[in-house]
Order: sequence, then C-alpha cells, then structure tokens
Amino acid sequence: MDIGATKTLVVLCDTEGRELASASAPSEAHHGGAAILDRAAALVSSLVPDRCALTGVGVGAAGVVDPADGTIVVTGDSFTGWAGTAVNAELSARLDGVPVRTENDVNAFLLGELSTTDRHLLGVALGTGVGGALYVDGRLLHGGGTGAGEIGHLGRFGPAPCTCGRIGHLEAYASGRSLARRYAEATGRDLPAETVAAAAHDGDPEAGAVFEDAGRFLGEAIAHAAGLLGIAGAVVGGSVTGSWSLLEKPLRQALAEQPLLSGAPVEVRLSRNGPKAVARGAATLVAG
Repeated sequence: MDIGATKTLVVLCDTEGRELASASAPSEAHHGGAAILDRAAALVSSLVPDRCALTGVGVGAAGVVDPADGTIVVTGDSFTGWAGTAVNAELSARLDGVPVRTENDVNAFLLGELSTTDRHLLGVALGTGVGGALYVDGRLLHGGGTGAGEIGHLGRFGPAPCTCGRIGHLEAYASGRSLARRYAEATGRDLPAETVAAAAHDGDPEAGAVFEDAGRFLGEAIAHAAGLLGIAGAVVGGSVTGSWSLLEKPLRQALAEQPLLSGAPVEVRLSRNGPKAVARGAATLVAG
C-alpha cells in the first residue's frame, strides 16, 4: 500500500512478490487519519473480500514514521490530521486483525528498488515533495525523531521558500510543486509541472531554467549525501522523473564536478517500478 498526499494505491501480491491486482482512490488527505485509513481499508477489501486470505499488509506512508509501531510522527502540509495516527494498529483493526507493517514511503520505495547485490544505496523520490531514504551496510537507516535521509530538507541552494517554512532546501527547487511555482514566478503563467516540462521541451527558456536548476541541485545534494555516507549508488523515482530527459544532463554534470574520494561520480539509476514503486516495496515488509 502507498498512502500519498494525492492518492492511495493498493497492490495485491503473492508471497513471491508477483503482482496479482491493484486499485487506487483519492487519499482523503485533508480529512484526517481515520478517513485516510477508512479509504485504505476499503481498497484492500475491494481486492481481497476474504481477509483470511491475507498474509499481511505492508504500508509506505507519507511523513516521518516510527518503524516500531507505524505511528506517523511528523507530516507536511499536504495532510491534515495524519500526524499521530497509529497506522499499524488502526488499519489492522479495520481489517479484522490482519498484521500491518508501516514504513516511510521513500523507505518503502528504496526497499522495492534493491537488487541482491546492493548493500549501500541512496533513494530519492521527486513528487509533490522531495523525499529520501538510506540503505547502508545492508539495512535501512531510520535515525531519530525527524527520520533519516530527508534529503529534500537539506541545503541552501537559493532564496526559494520551502514547504517546511525554511529557505533554499532541495524541495524548494526539485519537487513538482516547486517547478510549477518557480515557473509561475518567472512568467506569471500558473501551469502544472508536466506542462512546464512540455514547454521546456519546446524551447521555453524559463521552463528550461527551472528544470536546469532542479537537476543541478539534485546532483549536488546526492553527491553530498553519498560522500558523507560512503554510498556509490542512488536510485531516483517519483512523478517528476517523467521529465528525466530535462533533469539528467545537469544532474550528471553536478555529480561529475563533485566525485567521490575514489574519483568516480555517484552512479544514479531510475526506478524500475514506476508509479507502483512504493507499494511494491511495501509488500516486502510482509512477504514470505
């Protein structure tokens, strides 16, 4: 299950991780935790009416998550009444006691992108916001009360305001919302990020500039995070990567300018699971 700000996606898998079916619906993100989980439970029931057939439910949830009990500790302004929700217990109660395990959504994304040879990997998700996750020495890093890997809220890349209330963070430049906002500030045209990307492909210089900044700052942030933790590889996903052709060149240039101590730049690859990456990763929490 992927509980995001816009929609909740449920993917039904067998115990080997093979997808059998899926369903999605708006998340009710501003109607509070109970409404969000009611919607999530209804989606599960639409796919598996007989709950005895479920081994468990893995959840990738937006926000900082306490991995011990699945409680949402902190969330952004895309949600109302989500912080404080005990997802494991409350969703399990709605599903007649089916076990539930919850991780931060980008942690779940990263789990789903691991290969059998990965022992160190950075995950970055570019969507409504910018999230990050860290897999080091063969395990996820959870950190303290504000969570580990929050690459979207690091750096001072310029004067743009971030959703957290601070200035210049990566999320203020590389998220879908920030791309649309910066283009509107430059042109007076209020367009979604996908339309701004189309304009960039058509040669609009203002549109090209916001994607150039996003790619460059993303590369710099990845280089800093990877260098600190000794990570040589990163995987990037999320809706904004639909415009990867606009982001890739400035990103790789920034990585080349800030190589690891080995002299090689961080190797960056795109998500292989696309829009189902979080849900497919969450399935690994309860598979087997």
